[in-house]
Amino acid sequence: MLKEIRPAIVVLVLLTLITGLAYPLAMTGIAGAIFPKQAQGSLIEKDGKVIGSALIGQAFADDKYFHGRPSATNAPDPKDATKTVDAPYNAANSMGSNLGPTSKALADRIKGDVDTLKKENPSAAIPIDLVTTSGSGLDPDISPEAARFQAPRVAKARGLPEQSVAALVEAHTEGRTLGLLGEPRVNVLKLNLALDALKS
Repeated sequence: MLKEIRPAIVVLVLLTLITGLAYPLAMTGIAGAIFPKQAQGSLIEKDGKVIGSALIGQAFADDKYFHGRPSATNAPDPKDATKTVDAPYNAANSMGSNLGPTSKALADRIKGDVDTLKKENPSAAIPIDLVTTSGSGLDPDISPEAARFQAPRVAKARGLPEQSVAALVEAHTEGRTLGLLGEPRVNVLKLNLALDALKS
């Protein structure tokens, strides 16, 4: 019996070491050597301090900044661990809202967002990504249309010419990956950092 079990145990241990230890360590080392910035989380620094990642959105509420997509992520309520509270862009709890098209809570939230955005820019059509959450709740990008929609508010709040802000949006618009994949996009954190640099 030991004769039949021994090879199975040896193969199990060997494959565990190869696929569970050696291969992941080798791929991590290769990725770190070829793509060091991405392997460390695509961190963005300002004045020597890490202020965010190019891969995870942040909540910007001030009118002088561009706002990202709404985020449906949450966190445990510090007052009652059995409940949750909204925690936008909470990377520890990446998820969508799980609210469907018949949800009154979802319809009310979207209606409130639409009403707010209509006051901000009444003459423009509201881009869909400014009122819908992404599947992860962490999306760092918005569409160029969403950035252009917000440009008048940002320009007014900063006392800048609208053309300067619009030109900054165009300069920070990234095309499709490899010319084929995804949609054109604007990274909100990078755009806001460029805005701060423009003002200074």
